[in-house]
Amino acid sequence: MSYKHSEERRHKFEKPHYKVTNWPAYNAALRRRGDFTMWFTEEAIAEWCPAKTGARGRPTKYSNVAIETALFIRQVFHLALRQTEGFMNSLARALKVEISIPDFSRISTVSVLNRC
Repeated sequence: MSYKHSEERRHKFEKPHYKVTNWPAYNAALRRRGDFTMWFTEEAIAEWCPAKTGARGRPTKYSNVAIETALFIRQVFHLALRQTEGFMNSLARALKVEISIPDFSRISTVSVLNRC
């Protein structure tokens, strides 16, 4: 057991102990820790669905802004693809914004393309 061999030479740091003196402020700080503020600007909502190009083939349903927003939220919160879709749906519902959210397979396709 090699870790016991040098135990007396190891620096031991004591864990600091803090005494809470203002409980209402401490409780309020803990509540604020779980709070988050997000918003979509009017420009982002306007660019959420791409303009029609007139080109042949199936039109794109989501713009780059929509996909990049989903990927950004996925990276920030370390979410899986389906969780990202659910989080964005609940976020749009909470903000009362009428936008369609990319499904997990579309986010997956774009994230795979970005790796190459």
